[in-house]
This record gives sequence, C-alpha cells and structure tokens, in this order.
Amino acid sequence: MKTLYMIGGTMGVGKTTACQMLKKQLGRSVFLDGDWCWDMHPFQVTEETKKMVLQNITFLLSSFLRCQAYENVIFCWVMHEQQIIDDLLARHPLAGCTVHTISLVCTEEVLSDRLKKDVAAGIRAEDVLLRSTERLGMYQSLHTKKIDVSALSPQQTAAQIIKIASEAASKAESNQN
Repeated sequence: MKTLYMIGGTMGVGKTTACQMLKKQLGRSVFLDGDWCWDMHPFQVTEETKKMVLQNITFLLSSFLRCQAYENVIFCWVMHEQQIIDDLLARHPLAGCTVHTISLVCTEEVLSDRLKKDVAAGIRAEDVLLRSTERLGMYQSLHTKKIDVSALSPQQTAAQIIKIASEAASKAESNQN
C-alpha cells in the first residue's frame, strides 16, 4: 500500500524543510517539491509554463507512485486553490494508494519574520512578502487537514503529519471492523 502526502502552504511556511524531515522519518520515501519542476530564470508564469509544470509534476509523481521501491511519496507545492489539488490528484494512478492532503499554515507575523530572514539571506526576492501573506488565508477553505506551524520546528511538523496519517489509518481500520 502506497501513501501519497500532498503538503501545501504558502511560500515561506516551511514545506520543503518539513518534507525533507518527513522523508527521513518515514523511510522508503521519495520527495518532490513542485518548485523543482519549473526552477527557471527568469521565473515566468504563463499559460505555457503552468501547463509544463503540471506535466512535469504528473510525470514524476506517477513514476514515483508506480515504483515499488517507495512506500511513501511526498509532494509539496503552494497548492493554494482546491482546483490545483483536485487536478493533480486526477492525473495520477491512485488505486491502492492512501492520500493525505495537508496544508501548513502559520500566523502572518511568523510568516513575515521567516520571509524577511530569507530575503536578508538572498534566498528570496522582497516581493514574496506580499504575495505570500496574501495567499495565507486561502488555505482555510481547502479540503485539507491544517497544521499550524507557527510554533513548530520542521521535525515537529513532520511528526504532526505522521500523526495525522496514523490517526486516519486507525479510523479507516476501525470503520472496516
């Protein structure tokens, strides 16, 4: 049985770092960050590049889901709209796969602090502050489990993701009995 973890959240919330920790804690895991599928310069969001990134993600995730070497497939991306999640799920072979859709959220203050550190370190451009904080509220309307990471380390966030998956597995098992 495969498990697909789809981890969303606005830029700077800590998705990539938490997913790297999750990969190590789960074992037999593979991790894909959606941003890797269109890491370009200059960064361009056009209809063509949006189509391309979805094709790239689809190819890689489908390959990981079919590969017997992995039990856990971890994917993270901004995924701030339900349609993005639904579209991605519809593109993959999910028979025999448990899917956990989770959104990482935090307070605007914590997000701003994290992003300002990234900007100061040259990791992100300053325009990310407004774009990211504007998206923060969009996660509340998604059909995902929410984890407030405001006071959590990446290791604690990964542990919370594992806890959500474990609780869902226990619930599914009790419903079968």
